[in-house]
Amino acid sequence: MAGKIRLTKRSVQTKTFELKHGEQKKGWVVLDADGVILGRLAAAVALRLRGKHLATFTPSVDCGDNVIIINAERVRLTGKKATDKEFFYHTGYAGGIKSRTPAQILAGRFPERVIEKAVERMLPRGPLGRRQLDNLKVYAGAEHPHAAQSPVTINFAAANPKNKRVK
Repeated sequence: MAGKIRLTKRSVQTKTFELKHGEQKKGWVVLDADGVILGRLAAAVALRLRGKHLATFTPSVDCGDNVIIINAERVRLTGKKATDKEFFYHTGYAGGIKSRTPAQILAGRFPERVIEKAVERMLPRGPLGRRQLDNLKVYAGAEHPHAAQSPVTINFAAANPKNKRVK
């Protein structure tokens, strides 16, 4: 049978929908982090930033929403993570490795960094992940300067009883 090509009948295939750059419609969403568990909030925010909640999700396109998080200083961590977990960084000098706990960061000057780093670590690495992270705005207090975009408020704490921790 060498040299002969066997032709088979192919089934009809449908074309998969793919969103192109510039076709996406981005919305604005506000989430309140007051008393909310950090990991659950970060997972939900990463899902919205990527656009996986939409039927038009395309992995190679930034099709997610712009997310605003307020009251970042009041986010909660379960168990002993606030005191026992350590984040390391290096100053650039010899022997310059330093560490901080999430409790120290939340009590410090930039408490919004805890949420930013948690979400950043849930997004893909690379140019697309960095572009999607630019759509995240985190504020320590209850005010934000994005009222002109008329964002939709989502009550994340009421979506599931496990989302909120009362101390």
